Amino acid sequence: MLADYHMHFEYGSYDEEWVKGFFESAYKKGVTELGITEHSHGFKEFKDLYYDELILDNSEIGEFQKKWLGNAKSKFVHTLDEYRDFINSLKQKGYPVKFGIEVCNFRNQERVSEILSKYDFDYIIVSIHFIKGWGFDFSALKDIFEKQSVYNIWEDYVREIENVAQSGLYDILGHPFNLRLFNNFPEKNVDDLLEKTAEILKENNMAIDINTGTYYRYPINEISPYEDFMKLVKKYEIPVILSSDAHEPGHAGFMIKEAAEYALSFGIDKFLRFDKKKRISEMICLKNK
Repeated sequence: MLADYHMHFEYGSYDEEWVKGFFESAYKKGVTELGITEHSHGFKEFKDLYYDELILDNSEIGEFQKKWLGNAKSKFVHTLDEYRDFINSLKQKGYPVKFGIEVCNFRNQERVSEILSKYDFDYIIVSIHFIKGWGFDFSALKDIFEKQSVYNIWEDYVREIENVAQSGLYDILGHPFNLRLFNNFPEKNVDDLLEKTAEILKENNMAIDINTGTYYRYPINEISPYEDFMKLVKKYEIPVILSSDAHEPGHAGFMIKEAAEYALSFGIDKFLRFDKKKRISEMICLKNK
């Protein structure tokens, strides 16, 4: 079997007619279980955290991020209760679905813990989307990379990983080193930063997300994490999930077989599934390989 454990319903509504297309698309691609990981910015409970921690001044970054947060169609639309109840309704109807969430890297992990502790998630992804309040993966703000040392940005990125990993809240780091999305590469060797990241994840018993969304949605056109870090994933025996990062039905299960082949190319022959935080290790077995 194959599972796709990072995707979002947020471009539509919590309606079976919208979401059944994700399952139909995935089945056609050989994927038999989906993990839904709605973004934390879709939920009312997280609103104050975004307004507290993002740059929202009159700078280029601040003006863009104010508009981003102000998009009423996609930001803080639902409650976590509504999300949980919808996923449970899908489970009751027989859909092979898991209840996950993708949380941004907030500094206030105590508040995040208070929010998450009320829900029985199957697993929780944390993704680094902001560095010192700047959303570095917004295409509208990618020019900021040209105004700073890219190596220093990578150092800050690793510090963000360390902060969230040490909270003990998270099962998985989403799309590691998505700093590369717009082809911004450090001016010097980052092996020390990659090694430190692998050590942090190992010490905190976290898995990583082999994510094909960075291949088909961004200029870098590569599966995350990139090869240099994948070698360390193997070295440190860090578990992996497979994911498409789909935001629409047709992308569910997209390139999951390629993600599995990518893992195998580094000698990684298992991936994780989850059930109420319990890890289930599955062999990567590809038909017609």
